[in-house]
Amino acid sequence: MARSRYEYGTNPRKLEPDNGKVKQPQKKKLKALEDLPKQDVKISPKQRKTQIKLAFLVAGIFLILLTISYRNSQINEKFSEVQTLKKELSNIQKENEQLKVSIENSININTIEKLAKEKLGMQKLTNKQTVYVALPKKDYVESASEEVTIEEEKNWFEQLIEKIFKDG
Repeated sequence: MARSRYEYGTNPRKLEPDNGKVKQPQKKKLKALEDLPKQDVKISPKQRKTQIKLAFLVAGIFLILLTISYRNSQINEKFSEVQTLKKELSNIQKENEQLKVSIENSININTIEKLAKEKLGMQKLTNKQTVYVALPKKDYVESASEEVTIEEEKNWFEQLIEKIFKDG
């Protein structure tokens, strides 16, 4: 019986004569684990301490990595919050600039005059509407007869120093 499997390698396979017998692969006899007597594994106290230290080290490294991961997630969250606040700030600044421009345009004298004519129905003054008022030439401002002095309030330390130097 010829083999039909592909063989890797450079050596040609040996042909065996076909006697009509099918060759069975030989099974190696392995001892089962159940057949072996159970042995008590004794771990020395030194090995036990080493195992405990190693377990704590692995748990500590895991906790450190978990903490770092948590902090990074918080940093990313705050960063995205800062980015949204920056966008909001830029939008508010743009709106503020637009409002400043509209205020400057509304303060223009030509715009005010146009709005007064259109919305309020106002007109420019004519010479007939002008009224002259005669005022006496007396000055209505009175001069101060007393001298005004302004004293600043002093703290307790300055008052103490002032008393010491006045007495001395």
